[in-house]
Amino acid sequence: RNFFFITFGMVVLLGVVVFSRYKTKKNLAAKLEEKNRIIEEKNKDIVDSINYAKRIQEAILPEPAEFSSLFPESFVLYRPKDIVSGDFYWVGEKNGRIVLAAADCTGHGVPGAFMSMIGNAFLNEIVMEKGVVSPDEILGHLREKIMKALKQGGGSETRDGMDISLISMENGSGKLEYAGANNPLWVVRGKAVEDLKADKQPIGITAGDSLPFRKQSISVQKGDCVYLFTDGYADQFGGKDGKKFKYKPLQELLAGNSALPMNEQKKMLDRTFTEWKGNLEQVDDVLIIGFRA
Repeated sequence: RNFFFITFGMVVLLGVVVFSRYKTKKNLAAKLEEKNRIIEEKNKDIVDSINYAKRIQEAILPEPAEFSSLFPESFVLYRPKDIVSGDFYWVGEKNGRIVLAAADCTGHGVPGAFMSMIGNAFLNEIVMEKGVVSPDEILGHLREKIMKALKQGGGSETRDGMDISLISMENGSGKLEYAGANNPLWVVRGKAVEDLKADKQPIGITAGDSLPFRKQSISVQKGDCVYLFTDGYADQFGGKDGKKFKYKPLQELLAGNSALPMNEQKKMLDRTFTEWKGNLEQVDDVLIIGFRA
């Protein structure tokens, strides 16, 4: 009889322990499920906000109709790494000149997108409101405004800023003026490439002394192809060895296909990038602008 009661007591005790653990696990599972639900809701809110930011960013980029009216034979290859982009392009017409810029802001995603909106607003102010159309002066004003907006220069500043290539063209003329902050300009005539080198300094704070930006001039002929771009395409890892694409192969790719219609050039660049990248992650925002004079 004692053995029976002892056994019965142990069974009851074991049942209590098992039930208690079951209840604990159930409660933990419920709490975990609730936390996951909250996280999913917050993630959805964040993604919704970023998607809304994307719509804003797309709204401030040049309208395709506006761009094609200024550059009838042209393309824009624009592939953000994330939902929003740190690369942006800007175009405006003022005082008989067309100003076009391709810019790469510090970072990508949301931080880069904020900087791109600041840059876009400042270019509108400098060119469209103040009437500055010389590319070196535009970049000088842009640097001043970026540094002031980011409070750079006081010793505790951020290193945020942008690299940019910017051109200014007279309406109905083949005269093209260029200035660049780290980003060059390529002009292709036949198979030959005129490589206009950028100043090795960003729009923003720099490690050394900030120097005036140089203005370079070139006469473009009918049929020449002009290319502005950021570093995302050349810096993409891929191929059989997982290496960067690099600038020289990009230059050769553009020069070798410059006779193609501009829309076909865009398709070729897009296809080449996708094949090169393969299954690897896109490392940066991609922007290439091309137009035929």
